[in-house]
Amino acid sequence: MARRDASRLDEDDVRNRPSPRGTRPRTKQRPAHISAAPGMVLSVDRGRYGVLLDDSAVVLTTMRARELGRTAIAVGDRVDVVGDISGSPDTLARIVRVADRRTVLRRTADDNDPYERVIVANADQLLIVTALADPPPRYGLIDRCVVAALTAGLEPILLLTKADLASPDAVLANYAELDVPAVVISRESDLSEVRRLLDGKITVFVGHSGVGKSTLVNALVPGAGRSTGVVSGIGKGRHTSTSAVALALPPPLRGWVIDTPGVRSFGLHHVTAQDVLWAFPDLEDGAVQCPGSCEHLSAADGCKLDGWVAAGHSAPARLEAFRRLLVSRSDLGEP
Repeated sequence: MARRDASRLDEDDVRNRPSPRGTRPRTKQRPAHISAAPGMVLSVDRGRYGVLLDDSAVVLTTMRARELGRTAIAVGDRVDVVGDISGSPDTLARIVRVADRRTVLRRTADDNDPYERVIVANADQLLIVTALADPPPRYGLIDRCVVAALTAGLEPILLLTKADLASPDAVLANYAELDVPAVVISRESDLSEVRRLLDGKITVFVGHSGVGKSTLVNALVPGAGRSTGVVSGIGKGRHTSTSAVALALPPPLRGWVIDTPGVRSFGLHHVTAQDVLWAFPDLEDGAVQCPGSCEHLSAADGCKLDGWVAAGHSAPARLEAFRRLLVSRSDLGEP
């Protein structure tokens, strides 16, 4: 059969390639996933999420479903999962829903970074682990962690390690006016007070590298296997934990420990003076008298809190502590 002249082909002679997306009209409706199984995110690693199913010992390897878009998923999130939920090797389920969070602990890479990183969701407490020596306390970093906890709705707790090397008195005095609970331990401590504070709670552990955080986690959760390291010759710890992970406390205790990587700074770009003020109810009413743009740093700038304190509505040490936390937002977390 003779070939037809290509210049004389009409529309009926042209082959149209089928659309790779199919012929169904696009819709904004999403599957209901009524039978999705609920669970808790235990780990996050390069687009894969470890999820513990409720009322089960099965930990699934999951991915984020396409319909979630760029929705952030963090350790501690409550999620719904579909697909193969057997937990068998080489299976991959999908996270299709992320529940509203009770609390969100965030930080930025530094104070000039506008992008917030969600560290942990739905935690109750932030345990700020600080060594009394080797390395010495970093008050700026502690202050920043306290601010992050208070503004996230978490209870901050100080845990001071290595009491066999230095006295805790100076650190305890520095935070007395903030009413932050504190526990002091040494190498020989039995950790009973720490266990009491953790029981029934979801607790985030955070601290400078080298303070003994991972060693503490391994003692509280046998078999956790968190990497530990030594302090360098310049008094700074080596980063040993590389990602956050949730670990169940052993019976008879209830609750979770969430271990996070060691940090050298804690960016608070997202925290305002009003956020910090929320943690000082004895100063809030006095701040109403301040100008709208007041940063509450000094009377010379128009702040009315000095007069409020002078009238006996709060203590001078409380105002000093409040202002110290405000200033801490602009340093790098070092001493």
